[in-house]
Amino acid sequence: MTIKKRSITLLGAAALTLSLSGCGVFDWLIYKPDIPQGNYMEKQQVEKLRIDMTKEQVEYVLGRPVLRDSFSDDTWYFVYHYKSGRDASIIHKELIINFDGDKLISVTGDYDLSEEFNTPLEESKLPELNTPEDDPLIPEQRPQANPLVEEKQTQPESLSERDEDKD
Repeated sequence: MTIKKRSITLLGAAALTLSLSGCGVFDWLIYKPDIPQGNYMEKQQVEKLRIDMTKEQVEYVLGRPVLRDSFSDDTWYFVYHYKSGRDASIIHKELIINFDGDKLISVTGDYDLSEEFNTPLEESKLPELNTPEDDPLIPEQRPQANPLVEEKQTQPESLSERDEDKD
């Protein structure tokens, strides 16, 4: 075999090898979507939970759970799983809520609870407005209460006038 044929054969074998393993070499060029699954929850949502809340109130704040215990409807599981398409990193968070009858008794998982969690909802109060910066803003009043555009008063035609116009 001549050197030219040998180099073409070697180059062809190298190209074939690279094409077969091309997915591994050029993996960073391939688009892979992010995959979120389950219940995505913000910290503020979890901080709204209070002991003795009803199931309806918890569902209103957090949404429907991913899983309810088959043997007892008193345990709800909120699970969030996120896999990044770019770097294949995984985020996994869980929140397990236990009820006694229809009342919330405990919450465990990867989220921090509010300091006021053990204060029942009926006993909790809204934060006080202490500073002038916290006062609600009142919109500026117009000096005149007159309308900006004058409206024309039109009187509707009577039925007899309409019938005469048609004839």
